[in-house]
Amino acid sequence: MAGSDGESRYSRQLYVLGGGARRLPGAAVLVSGLRGTGAQVAAALVLSGTGRVVLHDRGAACTADRAHQFLLGESNVGQNRAEASQRALAELNPCVVVEAHTGELSEAFLAPFQVVVLTESPLEEQLRIGNFCHAQGICFIVADAKGLAGQLFCDFGEHFVVDDPAEGDPVCATVQHISQGNPGVVTCLGTEHSRGHLFCEGDLVMFSGVEGMTELNSQGPVPVHVLDAFRLEIGDTSSFSPYRCGGLVSQVRQTEECSYKPLCQALEEPKIQVANPEELPRSRSLHTAFQALHAFRREQGRLPRPRALADTERVLELAQSLWTQEGALDEDIVRAFASVSAGDLSPVAAVVGGLAAQEVLKAITRKFQPLDQWLYFDALECLALAGTGQLTEVDCAPRGSRYDGQIAVFGANFQEQLGRQKYLVVGAGAIGCELLKNFAMMGLAAGPDGELIVTDMDTVALSNLHRQFLYRSADVSKPKSMVAAKAVQRMNRDVRVTAQQNQVGPATEPLYPDSFFQHLDGVASALDTLEARAYLESCCLRCRTPLLDSGTEGPRGNVLPMVPLLTKPLGPAGPPRDGTFPLCTLRYFPRTIQHTLQWARDEFEGLFQLPAEHVNRFMEDPAFLKQLPMGKALEVLEQVWDSLRERPRDWQDCVCWARRHWESCYHDAIAQLLHTFPPEHDTHLDYILATAHLFAQVHRVPPCRDRKAAQDILHSVVLPPFVPQKGLQISLTEEQEEVQVPTDHRRLAELTQDVMQWRQELVVGEEAQVPLMEPIHFEKDDDIHIDFITAASNLRAKNYGIPPTDWLTSKRIAGRIVPAIITTTAAVAGLACLELYKLVWGCQDLSCYRNSNISLSNCLLLRILPQPPPTYRYGGQEWSCWDRLEMEAVSTDGQAMTVQEVLDWMQVSPATAAPSQVTLRLTGTDPDTDLLQRTHGWTVTMLLHGDTVLYDREQDQETRAQQQAQRLSENLGDTGMPRQRVLELLYVCEGEDAEAEDSRPPLLCFLP
Repeated sequence: MAGSDGESRYSRQLYVLGGGARRLPGAAVLVSGLRGTGAQVAAALVLSGTGRVVLHDRGAACTADRAHQFLLGESNVGQNRAEASQRALAELNPCVVVEAHTGELSEAFLAPFQVVVLTESPLEEQLRIGNFCHAQGICFIVADAKGLAGQLFCDFGEHFVVDDPAEGDPVCATVQHISQGNPGVVTCLGTEHSRGHLFCEGDLVMFSGVEGMTELNSQGPVPVHVLDAFRLEIGDTSSFSPYRCGGLVSQVRQTEECSYKPLCQALEEPKIQVANPEELPRSRSLHTAFQALHAFRREQGRLPRPRALADTERVLELAQSLWTQEGALDEDIVRAFASVSAGDLSPVAAVVGGLAAQEVLKAITRKFQPLDQWLYFDALECLALAGTGQLTEVDCAPRGSRYDGQIAVFGANFQEQLGRQKYLVVGAGAIGCELLKNFAMMGLAAGPDGELIVTDMDTVALSNLHRQFLYRSADVSKPKSMVAAKAVQRMNRDVRVTAQQNQVGPATEPLYPDSFFQHLDGVASALDTLEARAYLESCCLRCRTPLLDSGTEGPRGNVLPMVPLLTKPLGPAGPPRDGTFPLCTLRYFPRTIQHTLQWARDEFEGLFQLPAEHVNRFMEDPAFLKQLPMGKALEVLEQVWDSLRERPRDWQDCVCWARRHWESCYHDAIAQLLHTFPPEHDTHLDYILATAHLFAQVHRVPPCRDRKAAQDILHSVVLPPFVPQKGLQISLTEEQEEVQVPTDHRRLAELTQDVMQWRQELVVGEEAQVPLMEPIHFEKDDDIHIDFITAASNLRAKNYGIPPTDWLTSKRIAGRIVPAIITTTAAVAGLACLELYKLVWGCQDLSCYRNSNISLSNCLLLRILPQPPPTYRYGGQEWSCWDRLEMEAVSTDGQAMTVQEVLDWMQVSPATAAPSQVTLRLTGTDPDTDLLQRTHGWTVTMLLHGDTVLYDREQDQETRAQQQAQRLSENLGDTGMPRQRVLELLYVCEGEDAEAEDSRPPLLCFLP
């Protein structure tokens, strides 16, 4: 049901899981093993809305569990893990039943479950339960994390049917024409973002909304033959009625059946899924290494001691005895795995747990292709960090600390280094919550000199709760950063975390100057727009601050580490997908539902936001109109006049206004269009009610949701007959739309006088209010707003023969909602934290870093080496994109340098040192003695600060003189920035192309 609490909570998840999400409330899942991986699986299932989640663990929580088990507090040490975790998980989602079980996993107990997940389970138990689940048709999953490696196994039975194996919406296209013939040819309309359809040869399709050739609307799925980007061949249409207009052709996805072997067979004949064939030998070696680890544990009653050579070699011997696969066992992989297998790392648990939880959701929803059958993941490249080879058994021995699982991998000294880190997390949404959770477990900034800053200007919304772990229902409407910071301190009171509510962007540069970024050890980006991510990257690039950039979209995610001097920068953001379309298309000739939804968004703003803002501003200060161009002033005045003239007295006036507006939009405007370019429609009550409600809100009139009362009012509304305007011009192109209409000066003067008189009466009268109206800004989580958008869009779609869409799809498109799910977010945050380990270690070996891409819809994980920074030659030297010229732009009088002094500095003969080896500075104190050490002999013809031209040699002599005399500080304006201010200047030198600005190192000027 549109607007229900459940739908609001899970709206972004619904766009990922589709109709299969309806099965979640009725599902029952057992999660056995409540250490790091099990906790991650259980939390993801509870947040996702799985009906019943039963936790099983027979062990007691210890201090070391708190480095990876985020559900445990200090008071839970010594308690049963399942029972302690149950209390924490029950707070996450009141719609989910969370239970704890501490007894045996008998067959009678297991029988009612739809999915069973084992973590931290001995191989004998895995085999016993796996055989039972296979025989009973219960989906069975093993998820295990050991040190820097993880293992995932799925057995969904011999006849598991996947209802919808692909991600995203089915392909669809708007029909332009369908021929009568054998075969019939369907011609599809192109769109602004795609040249034609996206169907593939053999796709099955169905038709809807076709007028004329209506036989297609009732026909079952038919295969298509792709002719070209716009045309498809279908079956015989020669006997059908002639096509007239409209229609949508949509892909019909087919179910797929999967067959799985039980664990006992899959161990011997493993089907291992890899992102590329080169990874298969490594995964096969890990497959055997995990079995050898089970054998070692049976033999010794414990895991191998960290960095204990004898234990490592014994695991290798066992692996060699178990090896039966093709090729040779990779002994180095086995040794590396065994040497840290006793370690417990929160990031590895997050990755393996996120992947496993998505497989559980596949088993329940039957959405996406399940894993077939094994997947191995490792970050053993961390053991190649310079110096890790010298770590000893003493360095990695347990200390009785919560961080013992991390010390087992990286040693005690590294733990102290983690505590000293100074990090900024930008964004406390889905990825931000998971990063902060892992940071708390890892002990980042938990030492005496540590500092963790999280900033987010947003507040917690109901729709955040299904994927943002740190928030609860009671936190809705509270600042995200404040709530997240308190949650971090509850998980680890030693973390020195500070919450801020600022956006990081050009407007907040006074708060976050270059000196701020240079003070940091690193930045973690958890932003949801490409533009914001690109700005943050530019700051880190300029200040040479490491950056971890993460992003998700539905079941896909990526992590990109940006390491100063070592990796290629992340690159510019792509064009924003903001849903913009040509105005003439939106107003007069929409072809797709995206057009009508964008038109409805514009209509919302034009009815309920802008007029109210203009009225309020006019009531406060009419003089603002003088600052506008005359044409714009007339447009604003007409809006103010209409708003004051149409002010409602009560709810009945609002309903009548909505009815008249409906007539204008969906009858008169269409009739006028048909008259200009030689439909009968029923009143849409949903539209009337939503419009009247918003109109009442903007005029501060109490609304009413009674449909019957609204219908009674509508019966009394009498509308004049429509009379088309003759000679009305309708724009056919964007260029015609932009042509300026001459301003009617007389109309402007008369309207000004009338509105001023009206204002005077309101200001001195009893009705005076400031502000007079309430502007309404579109909010995708407000049901009334989506009601209006959906009704307005579908009515307009009906006018143009475009198939309508449902409430939820309208919300996604109009709200520009990015599909999101907790499983992807958890895995991505874990991958990011693995790269953070390397940054904290101070790694300068490119081969140790990884760019990561995941696709949980088909359980693929791809990790590749980042690219090195590009180099180029400029001014006779080789430069990297990380290089820059730096100067202390201080004149001898202590003030900022003039533009001429900068030009002089650039023109002196070049130094012999490479730019990456020497910091290039001009102190201004003794230019005769050290200019030659710092400058480059370049004759500058143009100097720029952003879009501002500071110097242009092509200008006339008087203009050049003014430019040269100007001080650099005059280009900052009154920004209130800290005393140490930095200007980044670009320049063009003699004989160089002005367009090739990326091939020059920037000039950073440090002002007094």
